[in-house]
Amino acid sequence: MATFASWNVNGLRSILRKNFMDVFWEFDADVFGIQEIKCQEGQVDLELPGYTQTYSYAEKKGYAGTAIFSKEEPLNVLRKTGLAVSDEEGRIVACEFQKYWFVSVYSPNSQAELERLGLREEWDAHLRKTCDRLSKEKPVILCGDLNVAHNPIDLARPESNEGAAGFTTVEREDLTKLLQSGFIDTYRYLHPDTPNAYTWWSYRERGRRNNIGWRLDYFLVSDALKKAIQASTIHANIMGSDHCPITLDLAL
Repeated sequence: MATFASWNVNGLRSILRKNFMDVFWEFDADVFGIQEIKCQEGQVDLELPGYTQTYSYAEKKGYAGTAIFSKEEPLNVLRKTGLAVSDEEGRIVACEFQKYWFVSVYSPNSQAELERLGLREEWDAHLRKTCDRLSKEKPVILCGDLNVAHNPIDLARPESNEGAAGFTTVEREDLTKLLQSGFIDTYRYLHPDTPNAYTWWSYRERGRRNNIGWRLDYFLVSDALKKAIQASTIHANIMGSDHCPITLDLAL
């Protein structure tokens, strides 16, 4: 059994002053992907004995960025994929291991006035292309903050958020296209009708206390790993960020 974890930490330096290390060691994940690290190389001195640390930093200080911490040393690492928003903002980091590619992503937010929706469409198409290329080599395990609630069940107030960033028709259809290209949303595969299952809550309106949230964080796996899916869990009780961590257990 292999265990994987993912967490949008909303600032690695910030969460290190909170509960990150306790959560990290408690999960004992084989691979742990994190997003929105908001730091540059050399700004964090993180001791994780037994783990290889792989980062993709944004050029802009204190912004975006992704990382992967793994017990197995990667055979190859992919940080640059040829799309400016991805490469300049550290939106993706991928590690090749013996049996699979593991990809940690932080999808761009379309923003309040949908100012970045066009850019977001470019990202979605590029991510699909990248995952398709990697999956031709080995099965892919994709985790991260995809910044979209796929279906009405995936957010608390779908009617009032129709057309808002993260719940536009385009973004939802793009996730459908990614799944149709050969991926499984592991949480919905195991829990197709479970309501009120969210991974992000606004700091406003006491969103977390009242569970007014969105499911923005995902573990997607290649269809080839379907029979290996054992558990896909949302750890809504774990604080420290405006997102909660998620885990995936695969019989590899």
